[in-house]
Parts: sequence; structure tokens; C-alpha cells
Amino acid sequence: MHRFVSSILLCFVVVAPLMNLRALADVVTCSGIVPMRDRSDIVSITEFGGVGDGVTMNTEAFRAVIYRIQRLRSSGGTLLYIPPGVYLTGSFNLTSHMTLYLARGAVIKATQDTTNWPLIAPLPSYGRGRERPGGRYMSFIHGDGLHDVIITGENGTIDGQGEIWWNMWRQRTLEFTRPNLVEFMHSQRIIISNVVFQNSPFWNIHPVYCSNVVIKNVTILAPLDSPNTDGIDPDSSSHVCIEDSYISTGDDLVAVKSGWDEYGIAYNRPSSDITIRRVTGSSPFAGIAVGSETSGGVENVLAEHINLYNMGVGIHLKTNIGRGGFIRNITVSDVYVENARKGIKIAGDVGDHPDGKFDPNALPVVKGVTIKNVWGENVQQPGSIHGLRNSPFTGICLSNIKLGGGTGPRKTPWQCSDVSGGAVEVSPWPCSELTTTHQTGECSIPF
Repeated sequence: MHRFVSSILLCFVVVAPLMNLRALADVVTCSGIVPMRDRSDIVSITEFGGVGDGVTMNTEAFRAVIYRIQRLRSSGGTLLYIPPGVYLTGSFNLTSHMTLYLARGAVIKATQDTTNWPLIAPLPSYGRGRERPGGRYMSFIHGDGLHDVIITGENGTIDGQGEIWWNMWRQRTLEFTRPNLVEFMHSQRIIISNVVFQNSPFWNIHPVYCSNVVIKNVTILAPLDSPNTDGIDPDSSSHVCIEDSYISTGDDLVAVKSGWDEYGIAYNRPSSDITIRRVTGSSPFAGIAVGSETSGGVENVLAEHINLYNMGVGIHLKTNIGRGGFIRNITVSDVYVENARKGIKIAGDVGDHPDGKFDPNALPVVKGVTIKNVWGENVQQPGSIHGLRNSPFTGICLSNIKLGGGTGPRKTPWQCSDVSGGAVEVSPWPCSELTTTHQTGECSIPF
């Protein structure tokens, strides 16, 4: 057992003998939000009957070991070790003060038997399931009201086997909203790192009503035609850091949310202080998105050093009449986009409604958006910004943006309406609403 413990502890040591220490110090991270914890207690799933043959059902083994961790309450917490192998299981809950550690070659794989998948209540800020009225299927790996939880390892895999769920969505046979791959609710001090997430039934990683969350060094994969497989969706959460990750999915790579129409307005919990940096990926939808569910408000978002390839839209801020809420103090900088339908889109007419009870007079406020240092190649349309007639978007500031159209003819120029702000060194030159108002003080120069 001592040899086993030593091998686990060694996995937390980062060795970089060839890296210049000064250069390392210059790499900005936000991992200090939630420090990595050593665990005084280590158990293996195999000690509770876990079998990694890809055939044996391990649901009871996972539930038994997590019950043991919850009851023992070891000082310093417990590390649950998943050795190499394929561990087929139904959905299960985590508990506080634990680390789920996947060794290299370890796969936690979701069962494709959906008949007994647990149901949970809809999120109060959504009022119903995101896809279907009523409740929703519990996420594959779930946590509610937890503290001090880590999911990490040696790039082991969490596989949602989502194709059966995608087909139900396509065939319109879903009874309830599909499960996320990993969801934390009402939780604090969460770290997710060094794990591959693939084939999620719905959204991949969904921290909702959470604070102090770090997601770093993860790989998230799903087919480009898989429906609604968002990569990471911070939702009515604060102090969230997403960094150094690769995401290729069928929907937005990172989407910041905060509730849906009248339900989000009533719940009134914004997303704030979100940092996204050094993310690379591809998707037929957006790279960095805010919305469209923003009824609780989204503020203080920084996204920087982003590389996007084969995209629908590079940067997309989206809301709608009836949303209410606000989108403000958003900064996106140092973005490279290659092969995209549109570089930048800020829109007030995107997204559906949970029901007919939304208030058409609940207009969102979009103000204080800075987008700078963006370079794009083979971008068909540089951008569009369409505010609302009764709630124009203000303080939209663009600087040092070059979105080239490649070798073919540019299909559409910039399009704008109901917006004010400013533009400096933007090519092709944007719409007049941004080029004639930068002296009004909405945008300081340099931005």
C-alpha cells in the first residue's frame, strides 16, 4: 500500500526541467482561487468491487465507495483512485472533501441503458428542463451542495456515450432534458483538471450556482454534429477560471449563462468574475459566448489568448427580448480565428423562451464590451452588432481587429443597428455607428 500511495503522490508533481523559470513565472494563471489539496486517505474503486473490463456494471461500486468517503469524513479528505481499465457505470453523486483521480488509461464510461436514469428537479433559474418541460435527467457525474472537490488525474477519460441521447433528440423521442456529463450545483472550491471528457449527452461541464471553480488542462471532445454539446458553461456562478484547455464539440466551446427569462430574473443570481484564457478549439457554433440565457446578469468576464479554428462564430454575445438582466464589463482580447462564418456577433434577438409567460418589456442591457487584438483569416463576415430599439447596446469598443476574408470574395460587410461605441484600427472598417461615436467618452482610447 505504501508503494501505491507514493505513486499517487508523485502524480501531483509537475516536472519541467527544460522550461525557463522566468518564462514560467510570466504565464498568468488563476489556479490560486482554489489550491490543490493533498488527501490523507486513498482508496481504489477495486476495493469496493469495481471491475474495469468495460462490461461489468460498476454503479453500486461507485455509490458504495462514495458513501464510505462521506461517512468516514477523513481529515484532509479522501482520494478515490480509478486504475487503468474501462469502468461502465450509471450516474453517481460525488461528495465533499474528495478527489476523483483517473489514472492514465482509466475510463469511466456511462451506461447506454437510459431507462433507469435518475430524474431531478429543473433548475429554479430555468423553470423547466432546458429542452423539455418538467424535470431533467441527472448529470452523469453530479454534485450538489459540495465543498472541496477535485476531479483530476493522468488524462484519464470520462465518456458519456452520448450518441443514444443525441439520437433521441434528433428523433424527438426525449421525455425529459438530456443529462450533462458533469454538473456541480450550489458548490464551492471545485477543481477539474487533466481529464479528457468526451461524448457528453448534453452540455459537458456545467457549474451552476457555484463559486471558486477552476477548470484547467482539460480536453473536451464531441462530434461536430452532436447537438447542444457545449464545452464549459459557467451558469449563475462567480469566480470561475477556465484555462489551458482544448475543446472541440457540436456547440459553443465556452458559454457564460445566468438563467432563462422570468425564472432567471426571479432567481436573480448573476455570473460574475469569469476568466477564460488559453483555450483552443473548433465548433460549428461559437468559440467564446455569453448567453443566450442571461436573465440573472453577466458581468466582469475576461477572455484572452484564444485560438479558434473552423468556427461558426468566433465571439458571440447573445440575448433576447424577455431576457431582462444585463451583459456588462466584458473584455475579449488576443484572439485568433481561422475559417469562420462570422468573426464577431453581438445580438439581441437570439434564443428561445421557456414558455409564453415571459415579459416582453423585460429588455436586456448590454454595455461596456471591449474586443481588441483579434486576428482572423478566411472569415466570411467580419461582424454584426444588432441591439434593441428600446434598449440599444452601448459602449461597444473595438480595437486592433483584422478579420480577413481569405482568397474568395467577402460575402457580407459589417452590419449594425441600435448600437453605439467606438472603433480604432479595425479592418475591414466597421459600421458607422461605431466609427462616429468614439469621441463621446463611451470608449477610452486606447481601449
